Order: sequence, then C-alpha cells, then structure tokens
Amino acid sequence: MLLIDTLKKAYQFFPRKEAIVCGGRRWTYGEFFGRLNRFSHYLKEAGIVKGDRIAILHPNCHYFLEAYYAIALRGAAAVPLNFRLSSGEIRLIMNDSGARILIAAPRFRQMVEQIRGDLPTLEKVVWTGEKRDELPGGERDFRYEEIVAEGLAQVPDSEVTETDIAQIYYTSGTTGRPKGVMLTHKNVTVHALGTIAELRLTDRDVWLHAAPLFHLADAWATWAITWVGGTHVLVGEFDPPAVLAAMEKERVTLTNLIPTMLNMLVNDPGVKNFDYSRLRVLLSGGAPIAPEVVRRIVETFRCDYIQTYGMTETSPYLTLSLLKEHLLQRSPEEQLRFKSKTGREFIAVELKVVADDGREIKKDEKEVGEIIVRGDTVTPGYWQLPEETARAIRNGWLYTGDMAVMDEEGYVTIVDRRKDMIVTGGENVYSTEVENTLYLHPAVLECAVVGAPDERWGEAVQGIVVLKTGREATEEELIRFCKERIARYKAPKAIDFIPALPKTGSGKIEKKRLRDRYWKNSEKKIH
Repeated sequence: MLLIDTLKKAYQFFPRKEAIVCGGRRWTYGEFFGRLNRFSHYLKEAGIVKGDRIAILHPNCHYFLEAYYAIALRGAAAVPLNFRLSSGEIRLIMNDSGARILIAAPRFRQMVEQIRGDLPTLEKVVWTGEKRDELPGGERDFRYEEIVAEGLAQVPDSEVTETDIAQIYYTSGTTGRPKGVMLTHKNVTVHALGTIAELRLTDRDVWLHAAPLFHLADAWATWAITWVGGTHVLVGEFDPPAVLAAMEKERVTLTNLIPTMLNMLVNDPGVKNFDYSRLRVLLSGGAPIAPEVVRRIVETFRCDYIQTYGMTETSPYLTLSLLKEHLLQRSPEEQLRFKSKTGREFIAVELKVVADDGREIKKDEKEVGEIIVRGDTVTPGYWQLPEETARAIRNGWLYTGDMAVMDEEGYVTIVDRRKDMIVTGGENVYSTEVENTLYLHPAVLECAVVGAPDERWGEAVQGIVVLKTGREATEEELIRFCKERIARYKAPKAIDFIPALPKTGSGKIEKKRLRDRYWKNSEKKIH
C-alpha cells in the first residue's frame, strides 16, 4: 500500500465532500486531489525522480497537506523542517538531506535568502501564497499557485514501492547532530491503518491540525483522516483562543496535542466559553503528561481522553491508553488512573519492557526496564548514519531509551528517559514522578525536574517551576509539599522559579537546555 492510495480511496468515495478547511477557505476531496496532482506533475517536469528529497518550510496550512501527497506521488521523500530552528540548523538539515527543491512560505523569505548560497544541492524554491509582491522573482524562484493553476491534472507515472522512503524527519538535535529518521510508504500506511482501527476513525470525523505538521505528533493524521474521508481543519500556529474557537466553529471531533498545549488550553481564561459537544476524544502525545492535567482535561472538555506514546522512529504510535472493556466497569477514579498511564501496545507493533540483562521485567509496576519494539511501522534507520542505526536497532528490535514499568494488564508507564534519570546518593529518581507531584500543587502551571551537580550526593533533584498568574508559592512550600507525597530523597533539594520553560519547536519542554545551565555553571541559577 502506497501513501497516494489513501487519497485515491477518499477521492473515489467522497469527491464532493469537504476535505480541508484552512484560513477561511475550503476544498473538497476532488479539488484537493486535482491541486496536488498538478503540483506532482510539475515536480516530474522539474526532473524530480524517485529517491530525491524535497524540503518543506511552512506553518500548518493546506499547502503542507498537498506537498506531503504530491511528493509521495513522485516517489520522492519529504523533508519537513522545524521552522523554529535557526538558519544554521536549517542549512545543516538541507545539506544533510541533499534536498533539490524547497517549498516555503513567504514569511521565511529572509531566512531562505540568508542560507540559499550555502545549499549546493538546492535547485529551486517554490513559494506558496497568493500575493505576488511578497514573493521573490529570481530565476530559481517559482510560485506554487501559478503551478497548480496552469499545470496538468493527470497523475504522473512513478514506479513507487512500499519500501521507498516517503519522509525523512530530523530529530531536534538536542543531543548533538540532528538525525534524519527515514519512514517508508509501508511504515506510514500501516500506522495509518492501525490508527483507523484503534480510534475508530470514519468520514464523520473532523481533525484539528493544531500541533505542527512538521512533527509526527500531528502529521500522521494526514494519511489516516484522509483515508477514511474525514475533514482536516488547520490553524497556522498554536494559539489557545484560536484553537478553542476552531473546535466550536468547525465541530471538531478529535485532535492530538502536545501536553504543554493541553495544559495551556485548560488554563486559558476563556476555555469555558465554547461548545465542545462534538468533541469525542482528545489525544495527548509527544511527551509525558501529569495525571493532574489529565483530570482537568476530562473535567473541562467532557470527552474521552487517550494518552499516546510514540517516537518519530515508529511513525509514531507505540501505545495508547485505551481502556479494555472490563476496565470500563471500574470506578471513574480507577478509569482515570489507567487513562493517565502511557498505555498498552499499539495494534501495529510488538512491545516489550526489558531489564539490562535482556529479560522481560515483572508486571508489578515496580521493576523498571527499557521499552523495545518491532513491527512494520519501525524505521529502517537513520539517513546516511549506518552506525547510529546499528546502535538503535539490534536483532530487529528498536531500543527506545525510554524507561518504564508495566502492570498486570499490560499497560506501561514511562518513568523517564534513560538520559533523564537522576542518581542521587545511589538512589534512582525518575523526574516524571517528581513533576507529577509538583503539578498537584494548585499554584504550579508548568514544571520540570532535572539532576544538578552536588558534591555530597553526586546529583541533586532540582525543580524548575512556572507559577500560575496571580498565584504564589515559596521554594520551602513546594519542597515540603513533595516530601508529604513521595519519598523524601525524591523531593527537590532546590526549586527555581522562572517566567516560562524553554520549549522545542514541537512544544516539548527542553530539559537538556535546563540541565545544561546547571552543569555548565553549577553556581549559576536560572533567571
């Protein structure tokens, strides 16, 4: 199965159904199919062949969805770029991937002009948007809207196979050089089919693209929602009031958001002013989420909640906190406890949690091991990095680096990334447990916990907290609050208060940046 087959199915059954809503404009599946076919034909005429790479530098927009499909139709690989990266980081990714064409929004003109002289493989820049005066007019600059208005609508021939690379997603690079995760047509279509089954997606569903499309927390829905003939609603960048308004106006039924985004929504002053009656499920993915935030999500939106866990390397889902039938008979408190877990394995993968000696851990929610997985959704490896691939994938199993416990029902709970675990005085402290405790305090809006250097203990548990507007709390109060709820050695030794936590382009809390501030200069506090 190829990615274009997912759209052909929607076009066959729903040619006149609304496919995309973006910035007040609307397109049917017939119109969507025609536009991307014309752009894909342009790519053919431009000499793009199977295996070439085409980069996308764009906020959420219908252009992103069209580009994903048009590139796949040619047998080329899409390289979505995190537009919040620096120009130097964008240059590194462009050159590493060897992208021949860049599809870019006019707002990034200055960045592109700054680096295009240092991109030897870049042949053309295709600018989106309809205002000609905003678009460069150089001999290597082309206008997307003119291409789709004048191009041929026929489907160009290409000898694409399911093992061909469809996308290359670059990691954030927080641990060094960014790595390009390759995903094949088979990886992505098998994952899409799995989500259709697990989430019971149908043509009645309306998906909100609010998390960035350059990140798989949202991008996977491009294929799954299209396959069933659902509707895509896009907001350019995450803004809580705009997201809440779009949920009501477009009668959104489901979406997947990063935990920091969900936390912003439930704490938005206007969250109770909108109608979410059509919303049937909210999914959380991309990072761990505190149970207290889950409770507030369920109380606020009064819909089903599913926690997800996955990786770029796995297309992305590995687990979902869907409740088994017999768990639905338990009390609301017990159900919420299971929904707050990382979840049971996704239908398209095989998952194990193993100790350092390779044996599977006990299902007692106490013994900790590393999550390893295999299946048709797992990447064949990292772009031009065979040694990195060999380290991550061993004997057919992908080693995730995520540490977890498992219960007797088979639900896993991630306790930390292996690299984030704090060893203080010989004891292991998992930062997520401490963070979840801090989130219980009514004054805490956001928090992170990292290990800081300590002469006596080796590492000390360091808390970093953002307080809610108008609320107050002292360092001593929060430390005491934690000691009353978890073991004393797990409680923070110190807490810094800052206005906002640093975040990656996808909205995750950037722990490495916080940790580095302590280890690079242990005398310096974060302000």
